[in-house]
Amino acid sequence: MTIRNAFYAQSGGVTAVINASACGVIETARQHRDRMGSVYAGRNGIIGALTEDLIDTGQEFDQAVADLRHTPAGAFGSCRYKLKGFEESKAQYERLIEVFKAHDIGYFFYNGGGDSADTCLKVSQLAEKMGYPLCAIHIPKTVDNDLPITDNCPGFGSVAKYIAVSTREASFDVASMSATSTKIFVIEVMGRHAGWIAAAGGLAADEKRDIPLIILFPEITFDQERFLAAVDEKVKRYGYCSIVVSEGVKGTDGKFLADAGIKDAFGHTQLGGAAPVVAALVKNALGYRYHWAVADYLQRAARHIASKTDVEQAYALGKAAVELALEGRNAVMPTIVRASDSPYQWRIGHANLSEVANVEKKMPREFISSDGFGITDACRAYLQPLIEGEDYPPYKDGLPDYVVLKNASVPRKLTSQFAI
Repeated sequence: MTIRNAFYAQSGGVTAVINASACGVIETARQHRDRMGSVYAGRNGIIGALTEDLIDTGQEFDQAVADLRHTPAGAFGSCRYKLKGFEESKAQYERLIEVFKAHDIGYFFYNGGGDSADTCLKVSQLAEKMGYPLCAIHIPKTVDNDLPITDNCPGFGSVAKYIAVSTREASFDVASMSATSTKIFVIEVMGRHAGWIAAAGGLAADEKRDIPLIILFPEITFDQERFLAAVDEKVKRYGYCSIVVSEGVKGTDGKFLADAGIKDAFGHTQLGGAAPVVAALVKNALGYRYHWAVADYLQRAARHIASKTDVEQAYALGKAAVELALEGRNAVMPTIVRASDSPYQWRIGHANLSEVANVEKKMPREFISSDGFGITDACRAYLQPLIEGEDYPPYKDGLPDYVVLKNASVPRKLTSQFAI
């Protein structure tokens, strides 16, 4: 049997656990050296393949690879770089296959979100069209939790834990000062079209902690009059109010409250600024003193407070990707299948990329309270297991001891270069 090499790349916004998936891929591949050769990683994601800038993960000691499991962000570099359709990006897809041929790559593992799933599918289709044998496996990753079919996405559980904890802690802070100072705290979270992260803020309150919360979801059109009335009612009843706002909230005019007027590399509107907009509305209409914060990169980089469930699932999906490839599967994505809520049980499944690419999973209406400002018991039952457990990284000198890899380059074999 011919032993062929593998290519792994990280794509899009990174997470606290994407490296755990990388760890799962590399460690599992090393356990099958008789069937899978070297694992090369793309430096800065798919760009590394296009420019033939590959990293030889075989140069890393086993312990360094194991340390990826507790290290946040993208150890090999990620990118926001979208390959479009064949007609528009034909040269790019052909370049990928050219690089794969040069390095005898028979397995393509692409770790990312919805756009990455689409790219993985297209690469698989082109390889088949060109008669090049390639197993293309997409490994799910997105803090937005908006990929279909899989119950949840690696990266989301840890962000959800961070937001739930931060909302609870900030609410305790505001409550203690509300008699003479701040009465409103607004925290802005990620979520362009899906309110999964915002919903996690709802976990801050429970039967023991009656925290006055208002959540603004992208799925619910922002109604200024109703919102201000709800805020006023909370403050008069509790003395303060905490507001969790998704960056993707839209007004009745259909425009993002946080539209910065620019777009990213994928053509998505660049967002950021919903919190100050909402805070200013409250101040101008009700006169309450406020503070606001944008969780931004902190929410997705916080490996120190990662969910144990999330870490375990991220690793398991990386492991499953290699196993699917060795089974000869192609154009598929390993998934999380929830067996039960209580006790929480899950297993690994898989889905065809044709059913995943370009499909966005939003919050179901039954997960949002009838007034549109909170979460339901069904949502809580869904979210709670995903933030369960702690998986602290090792500490040294009071700080997390994260690994930095050698990232040794693989010698180039092609004379031609490719401009990005």
